[in-house]
Amino acid sequence: MRIDVLGAVRALGDDGTRVDLGGPRHREVLARLVAAEGRLVTTDTLVGDLWLEPPARAVGALRTFVAALRRALEPERPPRTPPRVIVTEGPGYALRLPREHVDVHRFEDALTRTRHSPGAVTDLGAALADWRGPAYADVPDSPWAQRERNRLEELRLAALELRAGILLDSGHGADLVAELGAHVTEHPWREPAWGLLARALHRAGRQADALATLRRARRVLADQLGLDPGADLRRLEADILTGPAGGTPWTGAAVRLGPRTTVDLARTLALAGGDALVHSRRDRLAAIQAAERTGDLPLTARIIGAYDVPAIWSRADDPAQSQAVVAAAERTLTRLGPDGPADLRARLLATIAVESRSADLAAAELSHARQAARQAEALARELADPALLAFALNGVFLQSFTRPGLAATRDGIGAEILDLATRHDLPNFAVLGRLVRLQSASARGDLDTAAAHAKAADELAATTEAPLVAVLTAWFRARVTAARSTEPGGPTAATAAAQYRAAEEALRTAGMPGLHRGLFPLALLGLRLLHDRAAPTDQHLDWGPYLHWARPHVLLAQGRQEEARAALAAAPEPPHDHVQEAMWCLTAHAAARLGERSVAARAAAALRTAREEDAGAASGMLTLGPVAKYSAKAEACAAQE
Repeated sequence: MRIDVLGAVRALGDDGTRVDLGGPRHREVLARLVAAEGRLVTTDTLVGDLWLEPPARAVGALRTFVAALRRALEPERPPRTPPRVIVTEGPGYALRLPREHVDVHRFEDALTRTRHSPGAVTDLGAALADWRGPAYADVPDSPWAQRERNRLEELRLAALELRAGILLDSGHGADLVAELGAHVTEHPWREPAWGLLARALHRAGRQADALATLRRARRVLADQLGLDPGADLRRLEADILTGPAGGTPWTGAAVRLGPRTTVDLARTLALAGGDALVHSRRDRLAAIQAAERTGDLPLTARIIGAYDVPAIWSRADDPAQSQAVVAAAERTLTRLGPDGPADLRARLLATIAVESRSADLAAAELSHARQAARQAEALARELADPALLAFALNGVFLQSFTRPGLAATRDGIGAEILDLATRHDLPNFAVLGRLVRLQSASARGDLDTAAAHAKAADELAATTEAPLVAVLTAWFRARVTAARSTEPGGPTAATAAAQYRAAEEALRTAGMPGLHRGLFPLALLGLRLLHDRAAPTDQHLDWGPYLHWARPHVLLAQGRQEEARAALAAAPEPPHDHVQEAMWCLTAHAAARLGERSVAARAAAALRTAREEDAGAASGMLTLGPVAKYSAKAEACAAQE
């Protein structure tokens, strides 16, 4: 069995005959499972991806599609034996086929191998030949399909350029002129493609045409992008002018094309969210590892520091990967030494600060990350580099959760990021500045100012193609509804809960598990506390990293008072993150209800500097109400004789 999606979706039997997959919906279900790369896709996700407005019997229809696909893909499977290709797994389905049996997986694997080992270029050429048109060509233009098409098209272009570079480096490639000429015509903004075409012309003995191509690249880049050619193109032009036509292979930066291309692509894909964001993180680490293998220290430093994707949340999506990035940055920084290039050191330090998310760190690691943030900021200011300073300030922001009650400090950081980004045309950091200021205004209960920042962030996101922003602002608007549900004539608590649920659906597939896990139950708990109601007790709720502080409330709601007391005693000090005020308020509230004076006193002391803020609202995504309410209860409990 073989499945192809690089073009129209199709399946071929072992004898090469086409398998009748059924109608468009059947093919779309199969395509969505292919895109998940063997991971579980929940029923809810599949329904949401198939229908903009799911019909009443959507789940039943989905099961019908899956059953039909199973019959088509495994026609010889005996009755009542479990399927082996599309398997049921937990609350959804997964595709179980060897990667070499799916064309898109063969392509991605060949690209990865070739980036690490140029000797695999033949496999990459074969994988490129499998493309029959745009990926998922006959799948409707739904958000998931559009993300995958964009991601795979970027990979295809990168693969074309990687293959051409390797062939030219090996002394071949004169026959690539027509292919690269078409590539440049279709994608004139891709600077590496111009260099490859010029090299192919030079390889074919056409020195004048090669130089003319580089002059044309200069004009196109200036006219369309307002850019001068990069160092590689300038160096190539000098080499062609001084070297014999068709002479020795170009050796400028060929070995380095893999990691540099990979990290640039990863930066682009990171803003798309969903599976693209997951792949972006994976490819970024692969690029770093490839750069380290070259032994080129400045290259490795540039690759590590090039991924200046703005980060807004204080908990990592993939802690193990973040630790690996930090470790690589630390190794490279040590090898550069204190006298290394200041810009490279600043980027490495900023990377350490951004990747060392405060919620995941012990005290010593927190201190080290905060020191890295301060050093990166100082170096960036000395260098007067606006983009570098914006990146460094992102690290300062993420390391600013040292204690409760620092919303005003973070607002100042966000204001400077926004000012830098506005004056120096850094749109992605302008979005970050808006979101930081949104969070800060939300924490201070200034919902009108926060709403203005949310609107501005949405407008910027439309021009920077950053769909994740709308996910965050949808949560903010649910947080506003929750707060106003306590006002006379305001929306109902049920309306706020429904908005939280809608926001949760969007976040679930956004590729940000560090943000997603536990957020929805925490939002519901906050909504219930706003209305003096007991905690939700649904056993299916995943409290994620917030379980320690929510558990006493869940047990109290179930009437299990002594267990709640034990859970409160076992709860650790909240981590220094976006919701630390909320966790302290949960501790204060449970301690007051249980009469635990020492715990209440500890919570009251922690909250003393945050009395003017709203609990949980520093996230910009939920609220438990004013910190002062919880602080007062804790102080009253602690003062009891």
